[in-house]
Amino acid sequence: MFVGREKELATLKEQLSSSTKTAVLIYGKRRVGKSTLVAQAVQDFSGVVINHLCVQSTYEGNLELLYRSVSRALSLPSLSFSHVFDLFEFLGQQDQDILVVLDEYQYLKQSLKNGEIDSYLQTIIDTLPPNVKIILCGSYISVMKELLDEENPLFGRMSAIIHVKDFDYYDAARFYPKLPPYHKIALYGVFGGSPFVLESLDVEAPLQDNLERLLLPSTGILRTHIESVMLKEIQKSFDVRILEVLGNGKKRYSDILGLLGGQNNGLLDKQLKSLMDMETITKTYPINKAEDKKKHFYEIEDNLMRTYFAFLFGRTPLIDRLGEHTFFENEIAPTLTQYISRRYEEVVRQYFVRLAHAGKLPGVDDFGTYWYDDPVTKTNGEFDCVLKRGDTLDFFECKYRKTPMEKGECEAEEQQVRSIPNVEIGMVGFACTGGFSFKSKTYKLITGDKLYKLTF
Repeated sequence: MFVGREKELATLKEQLSSSTKTAVLIYGKRRVGKSTLVAQAVQDFSGVVINHLCVQSTYEGNLELLYRSVSRALSLPSLSFSHVFDLFEFLGQQDQDILVVLDEYQYLKQSLKNGEIDSYLQTIIDTLPPNVKIILCGSYISVMKELLDEENPLFGRMSAIIHVKDFDYYDAARFYPKLPPYHKIALYGVFGGSPFVLESLDVEAPLQDNLERLLLPSTGILRTHIESVMLKEIQKSFDVRILEVLGNGKKRYSDILGLLGGQNNGLLDKQLKSLMDMETITKTYPINKAEDKKKHFYEIEDNLMRTYFAFLFGRTPLIDRLGEHTFFENEIAPTLTQYISRRYEEVVRQYFVRLAHAGKLPGVDDFGTYWYDDPVTKTNGEFDCVLKRGDTLDFFECKYRKTPMEKGECEAEEQQVRSIPNVEIGMVGFACTGGFSFKSKTYKLITGDKLYKLTF
């Protein structure tokens, strides 16, 4: 099933139908849907598609397999060339359009040192025959991003760059469109937005059943996906304890360093930066404290991996002793709603991102969380979501619940907001999955349905 990716698909189709030189870079995490995107786009391509999967092998081994892929696609006897340059010269002599897809390009790139493969591709792209197009596709994000560095031979050679990311809450819900908002957000909050993960869910079964079937067993599909795919690249070079420390929360740099028991020798800085480049973790900060490093926090970016580290990491022996059902009842169920509610805050911020992209938030300069310090009462804290309009701030509180909010609850929340000193407060609003028991011209009320209809 192909859903979403409208912008990426339109870009790729435009490139494949272009009469100009075409060399496209597509990158994103494993099983995020890169190959599916390419397969969908090439349906309208009138020429021959050579879809080749690079492997962890020698340069010579990769070339031999590439030549086999070319032979099969062109229905020719086994071909061989003295150099990869000769291959593309041969393709240019064919009387048909040809698309060469080098999937998992990072393996071919790493088969020779010192950027030799990138240099070869630079020459190939610079002399690309009019009938040949190239797509480079890869899932080791940090390696693929090297192609975008100014010192890389392929810098500036790509006619289009497509970064394929996990679905946000809105596109993820296309996999379970009939569910009510409360349950849509639960599935997204626990399992995230990877197409592979979403296709594995039984959307007609309760959330608990999906967890007990897919994630809690050591042989569960999603458990295997995390431990054998998502963590595979990380464990080679990084201290997985960083993710254990982050778990379901967000931590300051000093907190992470202290919990790891390490010294500030620069190694943690490098690992955090690399993990951000890999889109494993993200750094967040309140919009009013962007320059205050004490208010910078790190957290796990992928919801499924966050769920794994929040509830499962290092607890396999306990799961084996208790069984999946009892483990869920004892260790997950008591805090699951609270866990999802924290992900719901990010859902609301994603909602505002979509509204902004659609031009539905005129006058809004920025949005995010907001940190307040009150020296008089010696209190501080963070508000879920704030829209910035010049010097004015609109405050929104996020409530993940099945029941409607009462007017009195909203009034109490508003009183807390308006007690913040030295802030020009504009609108006060609420985003509640359970809706509201009243109508109001005073507050901006966002129901669960509005989140998925993208109305404001």
